Amino acid sequence: MKFIKKLILRIVVAFFASTILSVVALRFIPVWFTPLMFIRCYEQLKEGRELRLTHHWVSLDEISENMPVAVMASEDARFLSHHGFDFKAIESAAKRNIQHPEKRRLGASTISQQTAKNVFLWPGRSWIRKGFEVYFTSLIELMWSKERIMEVYLNSIETGEGIYGVEAIANENWGLHANQLSKSQCALIAVTLPNPRQFSSKHPSAYMQKRQKRILHEMKFVKFKDHQ
Repeated sequence: MKFIKKLILRIVVAFFASTILSVVALRFIPVWFTPLMFIRCYEQLKEGRELRLTHHWVSLDEISENMPVAVMASEDARFLSHHGFDFKAIESAAKRNIQHPEKRRLGASTISQQTAKNVFLWPGRSWIRKGFEVYFTSLIELMWSKERIMEVYLNSIETGEGIYGVEAIANENWGLHANQLSKSQCALIAVTLPNPRQFSSKHPSAYMQKRQKRILHEMKFVKFKDHQ
């Protein structure tokens, strides 16, 4: 019994030590690969498709200043003011899901939560994974600046089939670098983020163009650069 207790204690200590060290390290080191990238590669091989992984890390100052504003307008307008979790958005989504169960369920994940999920976890909706997401979100909010969270987010998001990050999709779609993206292009990329393998920022549908206009309007009321 003592052996089991010691083993459990060692596992717990090792878990906390390794995860905290990882978060500290990634505050400074570029995130070249994420679990999702490996999962997608496995899925491609399993389905007999061509293996594809395009990802180019760039610093935040090498990304158009419109890009953080676009994703905030689309995904998380209170990113700068919350501490990882937007409880107003969670409450609003919960009420809407209860009142309209027939419609597609709304989520309320913040950019911080999505960054934690992208960098440290796997896709899924289990309570265990959600618990880990809360843990890693709390860690990065504690140890990283908002600028670093945004930098990692914009470099790790899935932006197309086998494409990750803003630099890669800018080059793939328009032959541009991330710092050359226009406001409209940034808004279009933001439109795809809920489902980047279904929505193409290169060939936007009428629905996407409508969402793009909405995001462009919302961008007028969002600021990120002044925070830096």
